[in-house]
Amino acid sequence: MEQYLEAYNTFLAVMAVIALGVFVALHFFEAGYGYLFDRRYGPPVPNKVGWVMMESPVFIMMWVLWACSDRMWDAVPLTLLAMFQLHYFQRSFVFPLLMRGRSKMPLGIVVMGMIFNTLNALMQGGWIFYFAPEGYYDGWFGRPFIYVGAALFFAGMFINLHSDYIIRHLRKEGDTRHYIPRGGMFRYVSSANYFGELLEWTGFAVASWSWAGAVFVWWTFANLAPRSASLYKRYEREFGEEFTSLGRKRIIPFIY
Repeated sequence: MEQYLEAYNTFLAVMAVIALGVFVALHFFEAGYGYLFDRRYGPPVPNKVGWVMMESPVFIMMWVLWACSDRMWDAVPLTLLAMFQLHYFQRSFVFPLLMRGRSKMPLGIVVMGMIFNTLNALMQGGWIFYFAPEGYYDGWFGRPFIYVGAALFFAGMFINLHSDYIIRHLRKEGDTRHYIPRGGMFRYVSSANYFGELLEWTGFAVASWSWAGAVFVWWTFANLAPRSASLYKRYEREFGEEFTSLGRKRIIPFIY
């Protein structure tokens, strides 16, 4: 087990370094999906199909890792699994069904998402079910981590879902114009849905109190912060003073 743990820790370190590369690269190359759709990233596939393909691997892989573990029925790993899978069930199967219109995303983005999500399942599931030391979770429900983390996680989930709802209802059927999202956390940031997701995974990292969770938060920020900056610039170009006068930040209220 010692050699596997060493390999796992190396894997986490490599993923953290790759995230830094992604963070830098995305300041020069926009992630071309959604409002920033770009055909350079591959042939287009329907958004609904793309999201299921992209997000479901992590949902499936986490169940596999759970089913093969000796910790299947331990209370803390089950609680963390439930939190994680709640997000990814919604993101993999509910969110695509709620999508409106006939937008598409590049196949390259889908494939990259599938790869990362599979690796992330190995990071999170690896720690929760295999590499957390024996006795690591003893007395966990008597410590603050799980409660503070769960509070942040569910607050982030609410913000994420509410922001997605606002975005989905910006247009009426058949309308193809762009609009500035308003209400909810959009009062403070232009990418409120991304802020919600970042808060979710920060909460999960606190609840699991693990380097695996911390690396996932770093990946989330590395991916979404540059994208939020690109979206901010697009809003500035398209809406001008109507947008800039709102005084919003990009992804973290009052900070960035």
